[in-house]
Amino acid sequence: MPLDQIRLDFEPGALALINWMLALIVFGVALELRPADFGRVLRRPRAALIGMSCQFLWMPAVATGLLWLLAPPPSVALGILLVAACPGGNVSNFLSSYARGDAALSVSMSAVSTLAAIVMTPFNFGFWAGVLPATRELLTQIALAPQDMVLSVLTILVLPTFAGMALARLQPTLAARLRRPMQALSLLVLFAFIAAAAGRNVEHLPVFLRQAFGIVLLVNACALLLGYSLARATGLGVAQARAVSFETGIQNSGFGLVLVFNFFAGLGGMAIVVAWWGVWHLVSGLLLARYWRGRSPQPLPDSRYS
Repeated sequence: MPLDQIRLDFEPGALALINWMLALIVFGVALELRPADFGRVLRRPRAALIGMSCQFLWMPAVATGLLWLLAPPPSVALGILLVAACPGGNVSNFLSSYARGDAALSVSMSAVSTLAAIVMTPFNFGFWAGVLPATRELLTQIALAPQDMVLSVLTILVLPTFAGMALARLQPTLAARLRRPMQALSLLVLFAFIAAAAGRNVEHLPVFLRQAFGIVLLVNACALLLGYSLARATGLGVAQARAVSFETGIQNSGFGLVLVFNFFAGLGGMAIVVAWWGVWHLVSGLLLARYWRGRSPQPLPDSRYS
C-alpha cells in the first residue's frame, strides 16, 4: 500500500494522554530556563537573529528545495515540511554544551523559538506546503484550521514553558530536585511515543525504507550543515556556530507527532517520517557533538550543561 494511503490511528484517550505527556516534557525542560535567557537575546541579538533565520527561514526553504528535486510521495514531503516548521528540540541544549558550543546561545534560542512557534510553525508549514504542487493538493484534502494549530502550540509548548519557568523562580529547590527525573522521563516518553507510532506500521517498513529513509538522513544532514555554515559565513564564532547548527537540525519531533495525529489523521507517510526524524536526529546530533567535542581544548565559561 502506498504511504499516502496509510493511516495510523490512536484512540481519543491515548491522544489526550500523549498531548498531556508532551506538555509535561516541555514543562520539565522549562525548569532549566530563566528570564535571563530571553534577555540575553536582547543583549546579543545578532547571533540569535542569525540562528533564528536559519531555523525558521533557511531550513524550511532548503527542505522544500530538496523535496522539489527528489519528489518523494506527498505524505513524506508533508512530514519533512512539518518537521522543518517545528521549533528546536530540547536535546539541542545538551548537544551544544557537549560539543563545547555556546550553550547559553542554544538555551536562549530554544526559549525564543518556542514562543515564536505560535506564529512560525503554522505559517511555515502552510506556506511551504503550498509551494510544492503535490503537497498543496494533498493539503487541500485535509481539513486543517490554522487557528487550531496555533492553539495546540500555545497549550502544548508555550503555557508549559511559562509554568516551568514560574516554578523554577518561585520554588527553586523543588525545581532543582525535579530537573533530572523530568529529563529522564522526557526521553522515555519520547521513545515510547515513537515506538508506539512505528509499531503500528511495521508491515509497511520496506515501503518506508525505499521512499523516505534516505530523505530524512539527507535533510537532517543539510540542516546541521546549513546552521553551521551560515553562522560562520555571517561572522559568528565556532562555538556559536555549533549551537546554531544544533538548533537548526534538532527539531521537536514529539510535538510534530502530536500534530500529525491531532490534525492529519495519522497520515502514514507523515507519521513515519516525523517518528524516524525523532530517532535519527539524536543519532546524528550525538555523532556530530562527539566529533566537535574532540576539536576544542576547553569548554566555554558560560556553558550551563557541561
